Amino acid sequence: MVPVLSTERLTLRGLTREDTDAVLRVFADPEMSRFFQADFSDPARCREMIDRRLSYDGPPELGHWVLEQEGEVIGLAHLRPSWELPGNVTELGYFIEPRHGGKGVATEAVARLLDYGLVELGVPAVWALIRDANVSSVKLAQRLGFLDVGSEIHYGAEHRVHVKLPDTHGKVHHIELWVPDLAEAEASFGWLLGELGWREFQRWSAGVSWKHGSTYLVVEQSPAMTAREHQRCHPGLNHLALHVATPRQVDRLVEESGAHGWKPLFADRYPHAGGDQHYAAYLENAHGFEVELVATPPGPHSNG
Repeated sequence: MVPVLSTERLTLRGLTREDTDAVLRVFADPEMSRFFQADFSDPARCREMIDRRLSYDGPPELGHWVLEQEGEVIGLAHLRPSWELPGNVTELGYFIEPRHGGKGVATEAVARLLDYGLVELGVPAVWALIRDANVSSVKLAQRLGFLDVGSEIHYGAEHRVHVKLPDTHGKVHHIELWVPDLAEAEASFGWLLGELGWREFQRWSAGVSWKHGSTYLVVEQSPAMTAREHQRCHPGLNHLALHVATPRQVDRLVEESGAHGWKPLFADRYPHAGGDQHYAAYLENAHGFEVELVATPPGPHSNG
Protein backbone atom coordinates (compact mmCIF):
# COMPACT_ATOMS: atom_id res chain seq x y z
CA MET A 1 0.00 0.00 0.00
CA VAL A 2 1.32 3.43 -0.90
CA PRO A 3 2.07 5.77 2.00
CA VAL A 4 -0.20 8.60 3.09
CA LEU A 5 1.16 11.92 1.83
CA SER A 6 0.09 15.37 2.98
CA THR A 7 0.12 18.92 1.66
CA GLU A 8 -1.16 22.16 3.16
CA ARG A 9 -4.73 21.38 2.05
CA LEU A 10 -4.75 17.77 0.89
CA THR A 11 -4.31 14.23 2.11
CA LEU A 12 -3.18 11.70 -0.48
CA ARG A 13 -3.92 8.11 0.59
CA GLY A 14 -4.02 4.79 -1.19
CA LEU A 15 -7.08 4.01 -3.32
CA THR A 16 -9.28 1.27 -1.84
CA ARG A 17 -12.43 -0.56 -2.90
CA GLU A 18 -14.36 1.54 -0.35
CA ASP A 19 -13.59 4.65 -2.42
CA THR A 20 -15.60 3.40 -5.42
CA ASP A 21 -18.71 5.51 -4.80
CA ALA A 22 -16.62 8.62 -4.19
CA VAL A 23 -14.64 8.12 -7.39
CA LEU A 24 -17.88 7.52 -9.34
CA ARG A 25 -19.09 10.88 -8.04
CA VAL A 26 -15.84 12.60 -9.02
CA PHE A 27 -16.16 11.33 -12.60
CA ALA A 28 -19.94 11.80 -12.88
CA ASP A 29 -19.44 15.14 -14.64
CA PRO A 30 -18.70 14.40 -18.36
CA GLU A 31 -16.23 17.31 -18.25
CA MET A 32 -13.85 14.99 -16.35
CA SER A 33 -13.59 12.70 -19.40
CA ARG A 34 -13.07 15.21 -22.18
CA PHE A 35 -9.36 14.33 -22.50
CA PHE A 36 -9.94 10.55 -22.37
CA GLN A 37 -10.91 8.10 -25.08
CA ALA A 38 -13.50 6.65 -22.67
CA ASP A 39 -16.44 8.39 -21.01
CA PHE A 40 -16.01 7.74 -17.30
CA SER A 41 -19.28 9.46 -16.49
CA ASP A 42 -20.69 6.06 -17.53
CA PRO A 43 -20.62 4.17 -14.19
CA ALA A 44 -19.75 0.87 -15.87
CA ARG A 45 -16.70 2.36 -17.63
CA CYS A 46 -15.68 4.15 -14.45
CA ARG A 47 -15.86 0.93 -12.44
CA GLU A 48 -13.63 -0.77 -15.03
CA MET A 49 -11.13 2.07 -14.60
CA ILE A 50 -11.25 1.76 -10.81
CA ASP A 51 -10.83 -2.02 -11.01
CA ARG A 52 -7.77 -1.61 -13.20
CA ARG A 53 -6.21 0.70 -10.66
CA LEU A 54 -7.09 -1.60 -7.77
CA SER A 55 -5.49 -4.54 -9.60
CA TYR A 56 -2.13 -2.74 -9.72
CA ASP A 57 0.60 -5.20 -8.69
CA GLY A 58 3.77 -3.18 -9.16
CA PRO A 59 6.20 -1.94 -6.50
CA PRO A 60 4.26 -1.23 -3.30
CA GLU A 61 5.83 2.20 -2.85
CA LEU A 62 4.22 3.26 -6.14
CA GLY A 63 0.58 3.10 -7.16
CA HIS A 64 -2.68 5.04 -6.92
CA TRP A 65 -3.96 7.64 -4.46
CA VAL A 66 -7.25 9.38 -3.78
CA LEU A 67 -7.02 13.10 -3.07
CA GLU A 68 -8.94 14.22 -0.01
CA GLN A 69 -9.73 17.76 1.09
CA GLU A 70 -11.33 18.12 4.52
CA GLY A 71 -12.26 14.43 4.41
CA GLU A 72 -13.93 14.61 0.97
CA VAL A 73 -12.50 12.74 -2.04
CA ILE A 74 -12.00 15.33 -4.78
CA GLY A 75 -9.77 13.44 -7.21
CA LEU A 76 -7.35 10.66 -8.09
CA ALA A 77 -3.63 10.55 -8.77
CA HIS A 78 -1.05 7.97 -9.68
CA LEU A 79 2.71 7.55 -9.65
CA ARG A 80 3.50 4.13 -11.05
CA PRO A 81 5.37 2.27 -13.81
CA SER A 82 3.99 3.54 -17.09
CA TRP A 83 1.43 1.49 -18.96
CA GLU A 84 2.31 3.31 -22.19
CA LEU A 85 5.89 4.55 -22.32
CA PRO A 86 8.69 2.13 -23.24
CA GLY A 87 11.25 1.06 -20.69
CA ASN A 88 11.06 0.98 -16.94
CA VAL A 89 9.81 4.54 -16.38
CA THR A 90 7.60 6.15 -13.76
CA GLU A 91 4.48 8.00 -14.92
CA LEU A 92 2.45 10.56 -13.02
CA GLY A 93 -1.18 11.50 -13.61
CA TYR A 94 -3.91 13.33 -11.72
CA PHE A 95 -7.65 14.03 -11.97
CA ILE A 96 -9.38 16.79 -10.00
CA GLU A 97 -13.14 17.29 -9.80
CA PRO A 98 -14.00 20.37 -11.96
CA ARG A 99 -15.52 22.38 -9.11
CA HIS A 100 -12.13 22.29 -7.36
CA GLY A 101 -10.20 23.41 -10.43
CA GLY A 102 -8.36 26.72 -10.55
CA LYS A 103 -7.60 26.74 -6.82
CA GLY A 104 -4.08 25.33 -6.90
CA VAL A 105 -4.90 21.97 -5.35
CA ALA A 106 -3.73 20.09 -8.46
CA THR A 107 -0.37 21.86 -8.27
CA GLU A 108 -0.14 20.94 -4.58
CA ALA A 109 -0.87 17.28 -5.26
CA VAL A 110 1.51 16.96 -8.20
CA ALA A 111 4.32 18.80 -6.40
CA ARG A 112 3.99 16.43 -3.43
CA LEU A 113 4.07 13.35 -5.67
CA LEU A 114 7.13 14.70 -7.48
CA ASP A 115 8.90 15.26 -4.17
CA TYR A 116 7.93 11.77 -3.05
CA GLY A 117 9.12 10.13 -6.28
CA LEU A 118 12.25 12.10 -7.10
CA VAL A 119 13.53 12.86 -3.59
CA GLU A 120 12.15 10.22 -1.23
CA LEU A 121 12.19 7.26 -3.62
CA GLY A 122 15.01 8.49 -5.84
CA VAL A 123 13.41 7.55 -9.17
CA PRO A 124 15.58 8.91 -12.01
CA ALA A 125 12.73 10.79 -13.72
CA VAL A 126 8.96 11.25 -13.65
CA TRP A 127 7.01 11.27 -16.92
CA ALA A 128 3.59 12.71 -17.76
CA LEU A 129 1.41 12.37 -20.87
CA ILE A 130 -0.78 15.41 -21.53
CA ARG A 131 -3.19 16.20 -24.35
CA ASP A 132 -2.41 19.44 -26.21
CA ALA A 133 -5.92 20.71 -25.54
CA ASN A 134 -5.50 20.24 -21.79
CA VAL A 135 -4.10 23.73 -21.37
CA SER A 136 -4.34 23.84 -17.57
CA SER A 137 -2.29 20.64 -17.20
CA VAL A 138 0.28 21.82 -19.74
CA LYS A 139 0.70 25.05 -17.74
CA LEU A 140 0.91 23.09 -14.47
CA ALA A 141 3.69 20.92 -15.94
CA GLN A 142 5.57 24.01 -17.06
CA ARG A 143 5.26 25.63 -13.62
CA LEU A 144 6.69 22.55 -11.94
CA GLY A 145 9.65 22.26 -14.28
CA PHE A 146 8.62 19.45 -16.63
CA LEU A 147 10.35 19.41 -20.02
CA ASP A 148 8.28 18.87 -23.17
CA VAL A 149 10.18 16.25 -25.19
CA GLY A 150 7.79 15.61 -28.05
CA SER A 151 4.46 14.21 -29.14
CA GLU A 152 3.35 10.58 -29.50
CA ILE A 153 0.22 8.47 -29.66
CA HIS A 154 -0.59 7.06 -26.21
CA TYR A 155 -3.83 5.87 -24.65
CA GLY A 156 -5.32 5.96 -28.13
CA ALA A 157 -4.68 9.66 -28.81
CA GLU A 158 -1.87 12.14 -29.36
CA HIS A 159 -0.22 13.35 -26.17
CA ARG A 160 2.63 15.67 -25.37
CA VAL A 161 5.35 13.75 -23.54
CA HIS A 162 6.73 15.60 -20.52
CA VAL A 163 9.56 14.60 -18.19
CA LYS A 164 10.64 15.98 -14.83
CA LEU A 165 14.24 15.34 -13.79
CA PRO A 166 15.58 15.61 -10.24
CA ASP A 167 16.70 19.04 -9.07
CA THR A 168 20.23 19.58 -7.76
CA HIS A 169 18.91 21.46 -4.71
CA GLY A 170 20.16 19.79 -1.54
CA LYS A 171 22.29 17.19 -3.30
CA VAL A 172 25.99 16.62 -2.67
CA HIS A 173 28.10 19.12 -4.64
CA HIS A 174 31.48 17.65 -3.77
CA ILE A 175 33.38 15.76 -1.07
CA GLU A 176 37.00 16.46 -0.15
CA LEU A 177 39.30 13.97 1.56
CA TRP A 178 42.63 14.96 3.06
CA VAL A 179 45.03 12.08 2.74
CA PRO A 180 48.54 11.39 4.06
CA ASP A 181 49.85 10.01 0.74
CA LEU A 182 48.48 11.42 -2.51
CA ALA A 183 50.05 8.79 -4.76
CA GLU A 184 48.55 5.92 -2.73
CA ALA A 185 45.16 7.60 -2.57
CA GLU A 186 45.19 8.23 -6.30
CA ALA A 187 46.07 4.60 -7.00
CA SER A 188 43.25 3.17 -4.87
CA PHE A 189 40.53 5.77 -5.38
CA GLY A 190 41.46 6.44 -8.99
CA TRP A 191 41.01 2.79 -9.95
CA LEU A 192 37.77 2.34 -8.04
CA LEU A 193 36.15 5.57 -9.20
CA GLY A 194 37.20 4.89 -12.79
CA GLU A 195 35.51 1.49 -12.63
CA LEU A 196 32.32 3.21 -11.46
CA GLY A 197 32.27 5.72 -14.32
CA TRP A 198 33.91 8.72 -12.64
CA ARG A 199 36.38 10.70 -14.76
CA GLU A 200 39.35 12.84 -13.74
CA PHE A 201 38.14 16.41 -13.27
CA GLN A 202 40.98 18.58 -11.91
CA ARG A 203 44.61 18.10 -10.97
CA TRP A 204 47.12 20.26 -9.09
CA SER A 205 50.38 19.68 -7.23
CA ALA A 206 48.75 18.54 -3.98
CA GLY A 207 45.57 16.91 -5.20
CA VAL A 208 43.31 15.41 -7.83
CA SER A 209 39.54 15.16 -8.27
CA TRP A 210 37.12 12.91 -10.15
CA LYS A 211 33.63 13.84 -11.34
CA HIS A 212 30.41 11.88 -11.88
CA GLY A 213 27.50 13.96 -13.15
CA SER A 214 27.38 17.15 -11.10
CA THR A 215 29.23 15.66 -8.09
CA TYR A 216 32.99 15.48 -7.66
CA LEU A 217 35.35 13.90 -5.15
CA VAL A 218 38.66 15.50 -4.18
CA VAL A 219 41.67 13.83 -2.59
CA GLU A 220 44.34 16.24 -1.42
CA GLN A 221 47.53 15.69 0.53
CA SER A 222 47.00 17.43 3.85
CA PRO A 223 49.51 20.16 4.71
CA ALA A 224 48.80 19.67 8.42
CA MET A 225 48.70 15.94 9.07
CA THR A 226 47.96 14.80 12.59
CA ALA A 227 48.16 11.08 11.76
CA ARG A 228 49.42 8.75 9.06
CA GLU A 229 46.12 6.86 8.90
CA HIS A 230 42.47 7.82 8.77
CA GLN A 231 40.52 6.71 11.85
CA ARG A 232 37.01 6.10 10.58
CA CYS A 233 35.56 5.62 14.09
CA HIS A 234 36.79 9.04 15.24
CA PRO A 235 34.69 12.18 14.68
CA GLY A 236 34.65 13.05 10.99
CA LEU A 237 34.22 10.93 7.89
CA ASN A 238 33.30 7.30 8.54
CA HIS A 239 33.05 6.05 4.97
CA LEU A 240 31.93 6.78 1.42
CA ALA A 241 29.04 4.75 0.01
CA LEU A 242 28.72 4.46 -3.77
CA HIS A 243 26.08 2.89 -6.00
CA VAL A 244 27.01 -0.08 -8.19
CA ALA A 245 24.62 -1.16 -10.94
CA THR A 246 24.36 -4.89 -10.12
CA PRO A 247 25.41 -7.46 -7.51
CA ARG A 248 27.60 -9.13 -10.13
CA GLN A 249 29.54 -5.90 -10.61
CA VAL A 250 30.00 -5.61 -6.84
CA ASP A 251 31.47 -9.12 -6.86
CA ARG A 252 33.84 -8.24 -9.71
CA LEU A 253 35.08 -5.11 -7.98
CA VAL A 254 35.72 -7.07 -4.78
CA GLU A 255 37.73 -9.68 -6.72
CA GLU A 256 39.88 -7.04 -8.41
CA SER A 257 40.22 -4.59 -5.52
CA GLY A 258 43.17 -6.26 -3.82
CA ALA A 259 45.43 -5.44 -6.75
CA HIS A 260 44.60 -1.76 -6.32
CA GLY A 261 45.26 -1.21 -2.63
CA TRP A 262 41.96 -2.30 -1.06
CA LYS A 263 41.27 -5.00 1.49
CA PRO A 264 37.85 -6.34 2.53
CA LEU A 265 36.06 -5.45 5.75
CA PHE A 266 33.44 -7.76 7.32
CA ALA A 267 34.39 -10.43 4.75
CA ASP A 268 32.79 -13.19 6.83
CA ARG A 269 29.39 -11.56 6.30
CA TYR A 270 29.80 -10.65 2.63
CA PRO A 271 27.66 -9.60 0.80
CA HIS A 272 25.00 -8.95 3.49
CA ALA A 273 26.99 -7.30 6.30
CA GLY A 274 24.54 -4.40 6.08
CA GLY A 275 21.44 -6.60 6.33
CA ASP A 276 19.73 -9.42 4.48
CA GLN A 277 18.22 -7.10 1.86
CA HIS A 278 21.39 -5.02 1.41
CA TYR A 279 23.93 -6.37 -1.11
CA ALA A 280 27.18 -4.51 -0.52
CA ALA A 281 30.94 -4.75 -0.18
CA TYR A 282 33.00 -2.86 2.41
CA LEU A 283 36.60 -2.10 1.46
CA GLU A 284 39.44 -0.25 3.20
CA ASN A 285 42.58 1.16 1.62
CA ALA A 286 46.09 1.33 3.10
CA HIS A 287 45.43 4.55 5.01
CA GLY A 288 42.17 3.49 6.59
CA PHE A 289 39.63 5.08 4.24
CA GLU A 290 36.53 2.91 3.85
CA VAL A 291 34.17 2.68 0.91
CA GLU A 292 30.87 0.82 0.72
CA LEU A 293 29.82 -0.46 -2.71
CA VAL A 294 26.04 -0.91 -2.76
CA ALA A 295 24.25 -2.89 -5.46
CA THR A 296 21.40 -0.74 -6.75
CA PRO A 297 18.08 -2.53 -6.12
CA PRO A 298 16.14 -3.61 -9.23
CA GLY A 299 13.87 -0.88 -10.57
CA PRO A 300 10.08 -1.07 -10.41
CA HIS A 301 8.25 -3.30 -12.88
CA SER A 302 4.58 -3.71 -13.56
CA ASN A 303 2.43 -6.21 -15.35
CA GLY A 304 0.07 -3.37 -16.28
